[in-house]
Amino acid sequence: MSSILASLSKTKAEMESVGITDNIRLSDDEDSIVIIDQTRLPGKLEYKNIADLESAYQAIRKLEVRGAPAIGIFAGYAMYVLSRKDAGLDFDTFYGNFTANREYLNSSRPTAVNLSWALKRMDKVVCDNKDKPVREIVELLKKEACAIHSEDIEMCLKICEYGLSLLKDGDGVLTHCNAGPLATSYGTAQGPFLLAKARGMNIRVFVDETRPLLQGARLTAFELQRAGVDATLICDNMASLVMRNGWVSACFVGCDRIAANGDFANKIGTSSVAILAKHYGIPVYSLGPTSTIDMNCPDGDHIRIELRDPDEIRTMWYEKPMAPENVKCYNPSFDITDHELLSGFVTEKGIVYPPFDVNLKKLFDEN
Repeated sequence: MSSILASLSKTKAEMESVGITDNIRLSDDEDSIVIIDQTRLPGKLEYKNIADLESAYQAIRKLEVRGAPAIGIFAGYAMYVLSRKDAGLDFDTFYGNFTANREYLNSSRPTAVNLSWALKRMDKVVCDNKDKPVREIVELLKKEACAIHSEDIEMCLKICEYGLSLLKDGDGVLTHCNAGPLATSYGTAQGPFLLAKARGMNIRVFVDETRPLLQGARLTAFELQRAGVDATLICDNMASLVMRNGWVSACFVGCDRIAANGDFANKIGTSSVAILAKHYGIPVYSLGPTSTIDMNCPDGDHIRIELRDPDEIRTMWYEKPMAPENVKCYNPSFDITDHELLSGFVTEKGIVYPPFDVNLKKLFDEN
């Protein structure tokens, strides 16, 4: 165990050497959560304090905080901050408010499993300790929120190591959306590129812009360029040509929910990347913690896909509308990638290969 901890400590120091910083933390007075407002990037690195329920809901809904693991961390801290305000109440009133807050936050984004997963963990703390004074329960909620964050850090560091083991010096990798430090603690799908940089490896990364919210262009390109990684931004519809040119050795993407059979939800456009990669014989890996695996969800058809505001397509990011006013739009935030298109899942417990319905289950059976 000591050797594992020492190894993780070394990896953490290496990641921090390329400019990785916490994007979510409690304020010093613990009355609010401090986040990097991701809607302001890349033009402005701005921190924002979230102190009430509606602000927390809107922070998730408006993507000020985003990325499945980051949303889970944020939700844990949010439930603690909100519970502190009710610490003087009797248990029944406290739990009534707690439940209402939890359900409202859970409705902000339905696809990413980490949100409901973290909220259930916080709820379990309350239910398991209902015979204790409310103020003591609130302190236990803080402990649980910090544990969710700490566990994510450890998971990210392990995922980065396993992910980097799939790459060699000089490889080109295509990535879609953002699964770096902004979306997690230290990064999942983009974490290995940062770790490679810290270790002196040259990995060339092709970054899909990721329409319509441009998470690749605004966030992934920002993170990688800031770390000194060789990153090239491309439009989503250029991925096929980049692959055809022989510039891509592998594709690394994140995941927001993994079904029991290995189908997974990730940012819209991920399935297109996987289909193209299959055609060109390029391996595709999805990197994320085991908390994104939903063994109660049998397959991708059972994953609810979030539909977002049509104006994200029509007008967002442009001074003038880029489409006819009121034209009908279909704007799903995620799509489902079929498990048959995937080479493996990179988790903190190792790399899971097909058959996924068998090997994903083993991750939990071993516990």
